[in-house]
Amino acid sequence: MRIPGMLAVLFCLSFLFADVAAQKRKPLNAAKSKSTAAQKAREIGSTAIVIDETLSILRMKPSLFAESVQRMRRGRKVQILGLAEADGVKFYRVSAPPNNTGWVQSDALFGKFRTGDEERLARLIQAADGFDQIELAAAFFELYPESQFRPAILLLFGDLLEETAAKLSKDANSKLNRREMAASAAPLHSYYLNFVSIDRYRKLDILFLFNSALKAFYYDGASWKEIVKKYPASTEAAEAQKRLDSLKVKMDRTAAK
Repeated sequence: MRIPGMLAVLFCLSFLFADVAAQKRKPLNAAKSKSTAAQKAREIGSTAIVIDETLSILRMKPSLFAESVQRMRRGRKVQILGLAEADGVKFYRVSAPPNNTGWVQSDALFGKFRTGDEERLARLIQAADGFDQIELAAAFFELYPESQFRPAILLLFGDLLEETAAKLSKDANSKLNRREMAASAAPLHSYYLNFVSIDRYRKLDILFLFNSALKAFYYDGASWKEIVKKYPASTEAAEAQKRLDSLKVKMDRTAAK
């Protein structure tokens, strides 16, 4: 679920992107042609990342009606070998290791080689929800480490994960068998920190802390710490510090007697 306050920040970005896009439509035809040629030169030979799985079908030919080879998963790296337009969309011919080659709709891919991808991914994060939103944000951090939008997305990311921690706590407390845990010699906290639903977050290098007294997970606050350390003058820094202070209180809290 998205956090309304943080989404307001990203909605503002959408207006910014729209304004920039409008300005980019003004150049004369000759300038546009030159720009297009330069963009094409940057694209061919570049490495791109599959992000939008809804569009990521690898096809035999550059057509939405062509035979499909496979649907590529998010995070897969491909190399762009060529491009073509058909059926109202742009296709890239790509090499997809270990042994596949084919055509994929260009909108499924993101990278540093193409103007506008950074903003496009920020908008996609804004529109997503659930685990997809978290996974997209993690991909954004890897692709664009110096982005001007990083502080806002870091704050959103942390809030999403704190909300996720509350859901994980409820899920673990309902699914872990108390009798089995009591009969085992294993420490209580180890059952929770091995809880199966955490696995997919661990793959994204996301960590959750556990308060044994409350039997509750909490996001470890890595994104908030990054904001405070790297972007102390940003508008997000004060909010991040509030969340870190709150995290300390939660971890020090003991069960009510």
